[in-house]
Amino acid sequence: MRKSTILAGKVALVTGAGGGIGREIAVAMANAGADILINDIGVSLTGEGGSGSPAELTKQIIEQQGGRAAISTDSVADWASAKRIVETAVDAFGRIDIVVNNAGILRDAIFHKMTPEDWLSVINVHLNGSFFVSRAAADHFRKQMSGAYVHMTSTSGLVGNFGQANYSAAKLGITALSKSIALDMARYNVRSNCIAPFAWSRMTSSIPAETPDQKARVARLQQMTPDKNAPLAVFLASDKAAAVTGQVFAARMNEIFLMSQSRPLRSVHRAEGWTPELIAEHAVPALKAAMLPLDRSQDVFSWDPI
Repeated sequence: MRKSTILAGKVALVTGAGGGIGREIAVAMANAGADILINDIGVSLTGEGGSGSPAELTKQIIEQQGGRAAISTDSVADWASAKRIVETAVDAFGRIDIVVNNAGILRDAIFHKMTPEDWLSVINVHLNGSFFVSRAAADHFRKQMSGAYVHMTSTSGLVGNFGQANYSAAKLGITALSKSIALDMARYNVRSNCIAPFAWSRMTSSIPAETPDQKARVARLQQMTPDKNAPLAVFLASDKAAAVTGQVFAARMNEIFLMSQSRPLRSVHRAEGWTPELIAEHAVPALKAAMLPLDRSQDVFSWDPI
């Protein structure tokens, strides 16, 4: 049974909705009154294989709770395919109001061992996929003068992470994409925001748990269930978030963070200009106090993102 009407009358497209955070968002949006287009190609975490069964299970959950859902098994990583995803939503429900870009894969490797295929496959799904699906929906949003994008970014992109140069680059690219969409589409009453979710899911299940410290780390992470991210996504997709756009949020357990956006921290000026030596002797010492640590263990987000 539906628990809310905050998204009543709206149609939401959720990519990667066959499990994990995507499924929880799809179900929560259905329970909030939206009709849902479930997009999932049913591949493994590394992007291999393919099955419609994960999407079918999400559809079954939504329908058992009184909602309406349809399925698309097209890939987000191709322009023609992304257009079909959006059209499937429109064909099924007559319109599209919300796009949640959640689909993703991992090809983790230390940078000097990362292959071009590792790089391109992750960029294609995360970054290109977010652009393709968002762009395909943009024409509908413009015509109806409304719409909301919710993109899944990651603190791996915001602050970096070991062995994830491809994933981190894609996720930071999604953040920049979202902010640009927010600027370009504001005249059409279209909003675009990001969530950096924390959750135990397929995307984090490969974290090693051998040493006592690693086991404790995983135990903490397992407390962060995927459903903890869904209320924020529902809010950002709703009309109650009409004044919220171009922002980056993080959801961790029962905490919601508003993330900072890049701004100058400190400056130094020299009327005569700079030489490399003067930069080393004077500029860097003056700026150093404002430099952020590279060591992730010193971050407030050391509980690990996806």
